[in-house]
Amino acid sequence: MILLATFGRFARRTAIAGLAALGLAGAAPAVAQPAFWVVKDADSTIYLLGTVHLLKPDTQWRTPKLEAAIAESTQLWLELASTNPEKMAGEMMPLISRYGLSPTRRLSADLTPDELKTLDEAAKLSGMTAGQLDIFRPWFAALTISTSAMTHAGYDPMSGVDSKIEGIFGERKIAPKGLETAEQQIKVFAGMSREAELEYLRQTIKDYREASVELDKMVAYWASGNVVEMEQMFVTEMKVEDADLYAALLTNRNANWVVQIQDMLKGSGTTFIAVGTGHLIGPDSVIAMLDANGVKAERVQ
Repeated sequence: MILLATFGRFARRTAIAGLAALGLAGAAPAVAQPAFWVVKDADSTIYLLGTVHLLKPDTQWRTPKLEAAIAESTQLWLELASTNPEKMAGEMMPLISRYGLSPTRRLSADLTPDELKTLDEAAKLSGMTAGQLDIFRPWFAALTISTSAMTHAGYDPMSGVDSKIEGIFGERKIAPKGLETAEQQIKVFAGMSREAELEYLRQTIKDYREASVELDKMVAYWASGNVVEMEQMFVTEMKVEDADLYAALLTNRNANWVVQIQDMLKGSGTTFIAVGTGHLIGPDSVIAMLDANGVKAERVQ
């Protein structure tokens, strides 16, 4: 997801968020391209693309079949109604003030001296210090560091697939619709217990230096459509290590989106949906849930 793509280990290994099951056993498609699927009924076609929310500007991912699907589509759905930071700023600031700050319980009250020292080192990636992050809730401090680590490694949200696709549709005067709101995304973080938030922060400051290596590997799998490796990196590890987080980030949100997708099928025309790759892979993915409801998604090869 746009915001949740940077969630701890999940973020470092996905940054795609925001996910699709059922690919060929480990092999990339004959023509390497990001994995995407199509759902059809008598009068509706829906394409579902798993995205990476942040990419290096020179990453190549557009293929003829993907371009054709985009050109055919007359509606666009993203996780949020816009990925443009300027458009989102007015909405995000009040939400961050409400859910991301904690004036009465500072980070320094819960972190050890060694952890604060590491936090200070990690905060430098965003041009800040541990003291400036002290008022942040743990989840927001972790999110800030994760995002900064990715951008420091050359990954740019404006080069991300969601942003680029929004721009392509924008050239045709087609505005995206959102599967959820920014507040709903933030509440996934803000709804965690204080201990869970702190564990997320501790894991983030422990591993932030690995961001570049992990992201490079992840993008290579994504660009070649290697869903088996992606599932291992994006889904399996999180499901085993933190079932509650897995449910909050993936299962519950996927279930909500499936309801909306099935409603789209009641209409007509061609729709393009772009969401974090992790939502389209694995046993609890959008693809798997659609299949369980009798809606077959075919992978575009």
